[in-house]
Parts: sequence; C-alpha cells; structure tokens
Amino acid sequence: MSHDDPAFAAQRALSGHIRDPLQADGPNGIEDRRLKIYRELFFNNVEGMLAGNFPVIVRTLGEDRWQALVRDFYREHPSHTPLFTELAREFLRYLETRAEQDRGDAPWLQELAHYEWVELALQISEARASDVPHDPEGDLLTQAPVLSPLAWPLAYEWPVHRIGPGLVPTQPPGTPTLLLVQRGADGSVRFSELSPLTFRLLQRIEAEPALSGRAQLQALAVEAGAPEHEAFIAMGHAMLEQLRNDGALLGSRA
Repeated sequence: MSHDDPAFAAQRALSGHIRDPLQADGPNGIEDRRLKIYRELFFNNVEGMLAGNFPVIVRTLGEDRWQALVRDFYREHPSHTPLFTELAREFLRYLETRAEQDRGDAPWLQELAHYEWVELALQISEARASDVPHDPEGDLLTQAPVLSPLAWPLAYEWPVHRIGPGLVPTQPPGTPTLLLVQRGADGSVRFSELSPLTFRLLQRIEAEPALSGRAQLQALAVEAGAPEHEAFIAMGHAMLEQLRNDGALLGSRA
C-alpha cells in the first residue's frame, strides 16, 4: 500500500488522532461519536495492561496522576514492538526518557517501575536452570559456583519493596536496598532481602563465573577488610551452601 493511498492516509489520520486527539484531527467522514469509541477502546486496553503490571504505582500515585502518566506515554512514546508482553518494558523506557527530561516525576518512580517489571520479566523468561551446565553436588569452595539464571540480585537507591500508599519517601535512605528475585519450580516469583556481603558475593559470581568459591571469598575478604581470612571464608562457605539450598546457586561449574 502506497503512502499516498487514501486508505493509508485515513489509517494514519485515525492512528494519530487516537494517540493525541487534542492535536490531531480524525479522518474525514467519521463522526466524533464513533471516534470516541476508538479512543476509549485503545487507551483503556493500554491502561489496563499497564495497571496490571504496575499495581503499586497505580495505588501510590492515585488514579488521576496515573491516568495522566499513561496518557503521556500513550501520546509521546514511539513503541517499536507489537508484543503485549513488551508493553511494560516500553513503559520503563519511557520513564527513563522522562527522568532525563526532568518532568517532575516522583524520584522513586523509575526504580519502583523496574522493581514491578522484574516480576513479569522473570515470569516470562525462557531461561531454564537445566540449560546451564553444572554439578548440583559440586564443591562450592574448590570449584566455581554457578548462579541460577532464575535468580537475579538487584540493587536500588530507594526502598522499592516498601513503597506504597502508606509509605511515600521524599529522601532515599542512607543505605541501598539489596534484593534477590527468584522464580521457583512452580513458576512463582519471590523477593528476599540480601545483606551487603551476600549481594556482593552474588555480584562477584555473576561478574567472574570462572573463579572458585574460595577465590571469590578471599577477594571478598580483602574488599571487606576482614582481619581473619580463614574465619571469613568459613562463614562464606556457609553462605554459599545456604544460597544453594535456596536455589540461587545451582551447584558448581561442571
């Protein structure tokens, strides 16, 4: 179909009007009553899907601010995917753009959106633990620990797991929020808080997967300034075993 084709021009006018009815007129020959049906149908579909992905943001912002935010997204963001499962990711990209533009959004909005998006992203991830070569009974000290592809360590400036209508912070706390998100065998996703040492250990395993558990713990002891390295390694060994029991570590590198 040519861009000069009248049917194409009508479709382009309709899509432009649906996205931004205040700035773009609808195609000729369609009464506003019918255009309103299209406007509401398309917007409500997008708003409903986003509300399902970001329920905490909806409750925290309130209906008016949420609706205004979605309308801005609907009008301004040029999505490049036809997949409904990617809509939440497109919304994250839009919030990143808004933050760069300093649009006056809540300072925690972008991180809270990422926190809520992670649950969907892990649920639909095609990664499988069985795809990663590993020995589930391997020695986590002498061999290299293997991080599960279904366990993601996350760090946030804001306490994203606590933000809600009853807690709307104005200043970030003095320490970061460190979380581990995991998908279980039943497909459910759970979040748990991590200590700084555990988070850093998982971060190191992810960044340098070929190092043995002992080498990782020795490097971590130096970073932490631990005076007794062997005592620190013994404590770290217990930490590694607990992470294996919890499913965050699959075992050692095969």
